[in-house]
Amino acid sequence: MRTYMAGEASMLRPKGAGETISKAVSRGAGAHLGRTAGRPAVQITHLRKTYGPVTAVDDVSLSVAEGEIFGILGPNGAGKTTTVECAIGLRVPDAGTVSLFGLDPQSDRREIHEIVGVQLQSSAFPAKLRVGEILDMYRSFYRQPADVTELAEALGLAGKRRDYYRSLSGGQRQRLSVALALIGRPKIAVLDEMTAGLDPQGRRDAWNLIERVRERGVTIVLVTHFMEEAERLCDRVALIDGGRIVALDTPASLAARARGGKSIRFLPSAPFDDRLLTGLAEVTRVEREGRHVVVTGTGELASAVILTLHAAGLEARDVRLDASTLEDAFVRLTGTHLNEEEEQS
Repeated sequence: MRTYMAGEASMLRPKGAGETISKAVSRGAGAHLGRTAGRPAVQITHLRKTYGPVTAVDDVSLSVAEGEIFGILGPNGAGKTTTVECAIGLRVPDAGTVSLFGLDPQSDRREIHEIVGVQLQSSAFPAKLRVGEILDMYRSFYRQPADVTELAEALGLAGKRRDYYRSLSGGQRQRLSVALALIGRPKIAVLDEMTAGLDPQGRRDAWNLIERVRERGVTIVLVTHFMEEAERLCDRVALIDGGRIVALDTPASLAARARGGKSIRFLPSAPFDDRLLTGLAEVTRVEREGRHVVVTGTGELASAVILTLHAAGLEARDVRLDASTLEDAFVRLTGTHLNEEEEQS
């Protein structure tokens, strides 16, 4: 049975939730598999999946280290969800291989079930099932489940265990979905558009939860189209467009590649020769925009520029610092913008 996500939330992490989640999820965590130094948690090689004439995933290869938060970013229809569904065994790829801690998601389904927790995009439970019944049902699927009482309390569901599913708000349904993804104390958690539909505070509460889950050694694959989310949480990010990976690196490195690095824009107190700055190791380009100067570069760019100007008897006024973003990187690599719609592929 799948675990799904939907809706909007008010507060995902109540007071004290971090500590309680750590207890509930990590008690005995890692009992399913020992730490495997040098072996990736997720290894995908030349993955391909088609639906008739449509190629949803086209030769995707990536590796996720144990304990990493790995982001998969792309616009609506890019193939993000199909990729993770193939990775966890919900879909059979047409070509390529997948390994989760050395296990095959098709031939080792029982073992995969014990180590992978999944939260996909939509939510679907019978309306007259109670929250407690859903939690108990999912708990029965695992040999060494987390403590349901502690998990429900941590996610603000303790007072909802006797409520029908149909009576839950969107945020409460999402918290239930998170609980179900974590109830098996997974070694790998796949979270697909976890914060879609949340208000800003709810999204930040969700980010805190993800970080606390990772602190317990859980490897997280995060599917998202929110740039701020990926920049805040992910160790590395794969940008996917048209079913293919167009770039894979740390968020900072991808952003730096978008415009060649950081930039500083300022109004000089007096004219100067561009060679004063182009000779600096941190500077890659100097441009003029009317009376303003725009310097692009890397490293401690702002300090290097301001100190050099000061040494030459100049002052930088009206200074504005700017750093490129993942959005810039994606637009530069694909020519398209990410949108706010949920992916259906």
